[in-house]
Amino acid sequence: MASVDLVGLTVLALLSEKERHPYEMQTLIRQRRKDYAAGSPRSLYRAVERLERAGMIEKAETARAGNRPERTVYRITPEGFESLQDRLGELVSVPLPEHPAFTAAVGLLARLPAEVAGAALRTRTVLLEGQIAEMEAQRTGLERDLHRLLLLELEYLLELRRAELAWVRRLADDIATGALAWDADAVRADPDLLIRSRKEGPAMS
Repeated sequence: MASVDLVGLTVLALLSEKERHPYEMQTLIRQRRKDYAAGSPRSLYRAVERLERAGMIEKAETARAGNRPERTVYRITPEGFESLQDRLGELVSVPLPEHPAFTAAVGLLARLPAEVAGAALRTRTVLLEGQIAEMEAQRTGLERDLHRLLLLELEYLLELRRAELAWVRRLADDIATGALAWDADAVRADPDLLIRSRKEGPAMS
């Protein structure tokens, strides 16, 4: 799958609802907590230009309100709507390999002393608890004004954070209790140890 232009995809999604001008789209992105697309207005305007060049959207009208600058209203084209459905369908149906920084850090965790790794994990649990509380408060506030369909992203992220918190807590506890044997020194001295241990299994002395 080619790299995904999330800002452009969001523009198509918003224009599939109704005709809009870029400033209105920027406002909705903030209101609906589409943080992945809430960068600078310039990135949104660039996405609009790309989509227009590609024939995915087109100008519907240019209007002026009072002394304000002219605003161009855009609408999605049939080609844009078809592309939106294709891209969204593929993104939902096909799990992509994603490697956030935490995943990489977990893969290298054995390079830390057990007490350092444990302390870092405990700090992460506190921060995750704070993030979860904030997201729950956001959802409670947004539920009063927005349909659940517009909050599925936040709902999904909350579930991911809760699952991550549970796993981080278990890992920190396993390190603290010794349930996870911490052979970081041995691994640093002999990086092939983990590979051999996996092959030899329980018979290894």
